[in-house]
Amino acid sequence: MNDAPNEAGSFAFTLRKSCPHTRARLGSLRTPHGSTSTPAFMPVGTAASIKGVEPRRIRDTGSRIVLCNTYHLVLRPGDDVVRDLGGLHAFMRWDGPILTDSGGYQVFSLAELTETDRDGVTFRSHIDGRTLRLTPERAMEIQLNLGSDVMMAFDECLPAHADREETARSLEERTLPWARRCLDLHPGDGRALFAVAQGGLHEDLRRACVRALAAEPFDGLALGGLSVGESKEEMRAMVSASTAEMPAEKPRYLMGVGSPLEILDAVALGVDLFDCVLPTRNGRNGAALTFEGVLRLKNARHTRDAAVIERDCPCAACSGGFSRAYLRHLLQSREMLGATLMSIHNLTFMQRLMAGIREALETNTFESFRQRLAAKLAGETSIPATRNTST
Repeated sequence: MNDAPNEAGSFAFTLRKSCPHTRARLGSLRTPHGSTSTPAFMPVGTAASIKGVEPRRIRDTGSRIVLCNTYHLVLRPGDDVVRDLGGLHAFMRWDGPILTDSGGYQVFSLAELTETDRDGVTFRSHIDGRTLRLTPERAMEIQLNLGSDVMMAFDECLPAHADREETARSLEERTLPWARRCLDLHPGDGRALFAVAQGGLHEDLRRACVRALAAEPFDGLALGGLSVGESKEEMRAMVSASTAEMPAEKPRYLMGVGSPLEILDAVALGVDLFDCVLPTRNGRNGAALTFEGVLRLKNARHTRDAAVIERDCPCAACSGGFSRAYLRHLLQSREMLGATLMSIHNLTFMQRLMAGIREALETNTFESFRQRLAAKLAGETSIPATRNTST
């Protein structure tokens, strides 16, 4: 799959090649638990589990790095429990790189359960109502306890169409000073800390935020506050403005975006890393991702369909010979095997997509590859791509 060797060591990003026709980049990311080639897609294991798929099967899909969620893990089982059991790698039996978010997205997604001030955020647990306080220092402590390879600075994510005054105040009073407070706690032990750039849909604020964070010694830069209700055109404009300000030597991560068409666009704009719950969530709901578009297996036309999802796919569902008819039966019957096989297929598709992108970058054919595939996937807009907090 044109992947990097499983080389481990202190965090490092190497830019190997740039596309002559777009801003797309081919690179590699090294972490204490191994390496991955970029552009790369990270499956989301909200609660230290990609739903219904055991870790070795995740690796079989071609995935080399996964994401876990700070907010959810501090509620259950607790970061101290994970720490005492050897950290996330030992806890979930995953030996590859792990990126953890900071909990900042939950400031937005659970807004009705939060109170935000200059020092941090107070949450009311959506599970049992108990109070949880997150500050930049606590977010870093949790991620250090979890033992992640790549940590994210604590930030404030606002609704997509927040007004300019509110957005500017959020940057000045929260996201930027919180990022610097996280940087003060960077362990310097080979793990990485990424800053999260915000700015809503205000291009000048986005650019200013990226410039301010790029001037600090963060290991990478992320784009937050997108895929939260804005149009695709608005998101593309903000990604374009932001990556134009980002230093070439640092990796760029677009948080919560995983639609194949959006990934193709964002790679062309210079993004290196992606994560999203879309492949597993849509798989459980009967939508199979293919290189010809979305296949909706709950449709009655698949009742007697003996074909596999995609003939040349190496996933456990397709290579195992499981027919569309059988998968439809499992989904209609709510059998767990159906959700598992569909999730494995969709995750394998995402890694095949990323491998195809990397191969096209290697051979200087990315732009033609992107246009050709985008034409085939043009109908995928029916897939909901809004960020979610569960896999």
